[in-house]
Amino acid sequence: MLKILIPTLMLFPTTWLVTPKWLWTTTTAQALVIATASLTLLNWNSETGWTSSNPYLGTDPLSTPLLVLTCWLLPLMILASQNHISPEPISRQRTYITLLVSLQLFLIMAFGATEIILFYIMFEATLIPTLIIITRWGNQTERLNAGTYFLFYTLAGSLPLLVALLVLQKELGSLSMLVIQYMQPAPLCTWADKVWWAACLVAFLVKMPLYGAHLWLPKAHVEAPVAGSMVLAAVLLKLGGYGMMRMIIMLEPASKNLAYPFIILALWGIIMTGSICLRQTDLKSLIAYSSVSHMGLVVAGILIQTPWGFTGAIILMIAHGLASSALFCLANTNYERLHSRTLLLARGMQAVLPLMATWWFIANLANLALPPLPNLMGELVIITSMFNWSNWTIILTGGGTLITASYSLYMYLMTQRGPVSTLIMAVEPSHTREHLLMALHLIPIILLMLKPELMWGWCF
Repeated sequence: MLKILIPTLMLFPTTWLVTPKWLWTTTTAQALVIATASLTLLNWNSETGWTSSNPYLGTDPLSTPLLVLTCWLLPLMILASQNHISPEPISRQRTYITLLVSLQLFLIMAFGATEIILFYIMFEATLIPTLIIITRWGNQTERLNAGTYFLFYTLAGSLPLLVALLVLQKELGSLSMLVIQYMQPAPLCTWADKVWWAACLVAFLVKMPLYGAHLWLPKAHVEAPVAGSMVLAAVLLKLGGYGMMRMIIMLEPASKNLAYPFIILALWGIIMTGSICLRQTDLKSLIAYSSVSHMGLVVAGILIQTPWGFTGAIILMIAHGLASSALFCLANTNYERLHSRTLLLARGMQAVLPLMATWWFIANLANLALPPLPNLMGELVIITSMFNWSNWTIILTGGGTLITASYSLYMYLMTQRGPVSTLIMAVEPSHTREHLLMALHLIPIILLMLKPELMWGWCF
């Protein structure tokens, strides 16, 4: 654990002491070294389930894939941001990279925490750098509004969780994940217990986000700079799923009946947000709503609490993290050239940037879950476990899959095919940096097909 935490901490002095000429190169190289070092965590040889470096930090097969995804994303965020941040004054560039590094630090500690209170503190701490990135480096005039939505939705969900955790601490005397799994779950029979159950989960459902509490996400995505969108889609939404998996084990047996409305909302959200995607004119908004649709499937998989549901949820979270982040990077390459996110204005880009069209094609296929990509594996495992739980769910999950394919094809055809817009005059050619960025997103997805057990968690 420390072999990742200490080099991440050393990124702060690197960012502020390196000469301006070498700022982006040095930070990217160091972040890539950390990402490569994090891959050693996947070499699992522990019999007990946990590998602990001290009583407060440790990893298990559930947190390790998410931790590696976090480390993998930092160099990619720095690569993606280089073009539009480098014209700014050097102090602002350093501040921007510092915020990204601090975000990684908080996320590593959130995924590595064995104490639930430490996890809660880090879960909340990620809010600060994300908020600054959205409100300071956002694209449009709406960015303060988006920041307000993001802040208040997350805080309104998180405060009941804090009270619920304090109650749990009082009841059990410990909040260590290492100990709690062996304790007898409390019988939840009164109304107060039902409120406590909801308080434990609502923070994570807002973060995921569940359909109905999702309004902050499209706003935050549309206004955020590319690194903000990448980290939101790839890692911050996964914090919600990870937190739910950790908490729901303690909430038995009440979850059986109390989870029904949330499962129904999640499944209905898959259909609704997918339908909204078909009506979008804004490229980033379309990708943001598609994230809500995929996360609805993850919420449903976690709430039915079967080993298959959990496994499918982890696989889909990892695969979606890489595919969604890749789509936001592609949307950004379009935006940097056309200065517009409107789908109609960007059509015919295949004729202008043919190699970028290949990356668009692969990223879209990953998003619509083409076999044999891990996205399909995650979706199939969740859909199978949902069907086993109730046969009727196949109507909603099947419909959701069809709509996902429809809007992914719609997005590809609208941006790449058709006549080139007359508004496109002189388009800058694609850079090697952008191709490297896309390769580092999509090659891991393809490689995970060969060894999917890395992200199964502890379920199989």
